[in-house]
Amino acid sequence: MADNPVLELLLRRLEAADGGLDSAELATQLGVEHQVVVGAVKSLQALGEVIEAELRSTKCWELTVEGEEIAREGSHEARVFRSIPLEGLVQSELMRHPSGKVGFSKAMSNKWIRVDKSAADGPRVFQVVDSIEDEVQRRLQLVQAGQAEKLAEKERNELRKRKLLTEVILKTYWVSKGKAFSTSVSKQEAELSPEMISSGSWRDRPFKPYNFSARGVLPDSGHLHPLLKVRSQFRQIFLEMGFTEMPTDNFIESSFWNFDALFQPQQHPARDQHDTFFLKDPAEALQLPMDYVQRVKRTHSQGGYGSQGYKYNWKLEEARKNLLRTHTTSASARALYCLAQKKPFTPAKYFSIDRVFRNETLDATHLAEFHQIEGVVADHGLTLGHLMGVLKEFFTKLGITQLRFKPAYNPYTEPSMEVFSYHQGLKKWVEVGNSGVFRPEMLLPMGLPENVSVIAWGLSLERPTMIKYGINNIRELVGHKVNLQMVYDSPVCRLDIEPRSPQTQEAA
Repeated sequence: MADNPVLELLLRRLEAADGGLDSAELATQLGVEHQVVVGAVKSLQALGEVIEAELRSTKCWELTVEGEEIAREGSHEARVFRSIPLEGLVQSELMRHPSGKVGFSKAMSNKWIRVDKSAADGPRVFQVVDSIEDEVQRRLQLVQAGQAEKLAEKERNELRKRKLLTEVILKTYWVSKGKAFSTSVSKQEAELSPEMISSGSWRDRPFKPYNFSARGVLPDSGHLHPLLKVRSQFRQIFLEMGFTEMPTDNFIESSFWNFDALFQPQQHPARDQHDTFFLKDPAEALQLPMDYVQRVKRTHSQGGYGSQGYKYNWKLEEARKNLLRTHTTSASARALYCLAQKKPFTPAKYFSIDRVFRNETLDATHLAEFHQIEGVVADHGLTLGHLMGVLKEFFTKLGITQLRFKPAYNPYTEPSMEVFSYHQGLKKWVEVGNSGVFRPEMLLPMGLPENVSVIAWGLSLERPTMIKYGINNIRELVGHKVNLQMVYDSPVCRLDIEPRSPQTQEAA
């Protein structure tokens, strides 16, 4: 291998050596980088049993950049001492010296200098001793000369604390002759070509042994997006808890089901165009359950079911306006209305996971299109305590145990709570959902019995995914700025879910 002079020199030195060679020592002798010698060793290893190489690890000490400077020019305290004339130096001027801040305190502790605070021009620094021995410089020079073993452990630790010395692990090879050692080696062939077969030259050429343990090229395959993984996990959790999935295939919804059926007044700010995407064509919904519509209208405008209502002129044309649904609670309203028509009443648990749309400003935690997870439980005598218990169990199954509940306001739930989870990447508490107990003004017009309560919660799919995968910007998870390599590299499954009781905090 005439194209590799280091390899040839290694073979010649090894032939003359008694026992073997150290790769680091050889690199020093040849005046080349150690990595060049390592490369030659590995090339020879690939040829078979030409050499034997044993990897060895040894600890050694090296000077840092600052340590090399001090070994050359002296310690900071010595430089401070030498910069002080016999008549002394004003302390403020001394502190402007490049080594002033560090060297002053060290020189004071060594009792090399003193400060006279009674001087007329301010505190003045004087030398206390006639001469000094710079032990720091001497010790660093010993290390630099490869004699670190002459220093006591305490001395080395002191230099390390000052970040002048660092301990490194040096990996070297002990190279010795192999069974097929020779100073004349030729490159082994890796492929059998048609030319070799036709000419018969393959008989005289050495070939690399076939490695049956080598891994081949990984086949191309599909990858699940983190959102799909977490969505499947959420869905599985709901199914394990006995929930039934609601139909959510209507992205276009009427204002009636999206707002009015939820006892949300028609003048509510959320119904403005700056918060909601309204449709131009078709602009209105034509089919609505008119008997139910009339009960909703009466509850809004006149009150009823123990409520005073909102006392305004409720308009059917406003309720007919089509929009891109702003939450999947519209699907919950439809499911509860269908449940109310079944007699007698049967307790039910529903869930949905699907896309919703809001006219929001894009930032690190908000998108105009995102996914919402909705859970609804209808039964007799449910309370806020039941809701908190379900949420704790739900998030514990997901592996999120750091939860906080904060009182909130929703037009269609009373009482209401916001749910927060701690985001390790953002280092702050992030809102992951909203929850509450549906108001009677929403449930009773549907036809549900008076003693039936419904607890519900809506959670973002994106934010829990960001928390689980350590993503700080939602635009790196969804949208045109997504790096597809993130999809390829994300884990097939997450193993960080621990079966332990949730550590929740309720914040007032």
